[in-house]
Amino acid sequence: MITILGGSGFIGKHLEKDLKLNDHVDNVSLRDLANLSKIQDSSVVINLVGKAHDHNNEATERDYYYANYELVKEIYAAFIKSEAALFIHVSSIAALEEEGSSNALTEDVTPNPQSWYGKSKRAGEEWLLKQEIPENKKIIILRPPMVHGPGDKGNLGLLYKLISKGIPYPLASFDNQRSFISIDNFIFFINEIIKGQNKIASGIYHISDDTSISTNSIINIIKKVENKNIPNVNLPKGLVKLIAKVGDVLPLPLNTIRLKKMTSNLVLSNKKIKTALNIIKLPLSAEEGLIKTIQSFKN
Repeated sequence: MITILGGSGFIGKHLEKDLKLNDHVDNVSLRDLANLSKIQDSSVVINLVGKAHDHNNEATERDYYYANYELVKEIYAAFIKSEAALFIHVSSIAALEEEGSSNALTEDVTPNPQSWYGKSKRAGEEWLLKQEIPENKKIIILRPPMVHGPGDKGNLGLLYKLISKGIPYPLASFDNQRSFISIDNFIFFINEIIKGQNKIASGIYHISDDTSISTNSIINIIKKVENKNIPNVNLPKGLVKLIAKVGDVLPLPLNTIRLKKMTSNLVLSNKKIKTALNIIKLPLSAEEGLIKTIQSFKN
């Protein structure tokens, strides 16, 4: 049996649907910690519990550390007591880097988290790495970049709404490269880890699409899917950054955090996990995955 903890969100729903095709899956909420007893007879535990978004700007530092750090301890303790041999803990690339990097980030790069989210995710990683893992058990810590797919409500949806309404993209002056991962490729990695758990060592692994892609390229894909011939607008970077700062105070579609995610460089290397599991090619290319996600918005 595979137990998914905190699987009520976008990733969890897709993952549960796929894993149910080949195994019994139990999707467990940790709003009540007593539910941790449900993993006792599991063979695999996948932890998706965490706090990432604060849409109402009300979360405290304590909220992040409770969800992304304190709960990890509780989950680990339950995993050790259970029959499960494999614990897959889904962290985030924010635990490593949030400021951006043009070089492909590997797992041995010194972490540089900046936000409460990134720092609390890193704290969870560090705690797990310090534990003495029994010989019959493994812990795989995954750091994905932004995961997208049908049902995604992130920045891709915002871009799609903008372009599909015929509004010119105003940030074309920013030229960047970012790593993403489609939900199809995310699920593929999870399945490969479960199947190849005897081949992979405990530790941290980056998962991402094989190639990075620019925001301007994403805009062009949206235009292609929507059959729109809309010119891009090259607003001065200084003006855009000023508008984003105003968005930090007023409810504008753009703020400094969203601007950074849409325009900065953040490229990952997935070589370590592909080598460990003998993966040659992922199911979808970065462009194919984005086209699938954008078509889902259209439908």
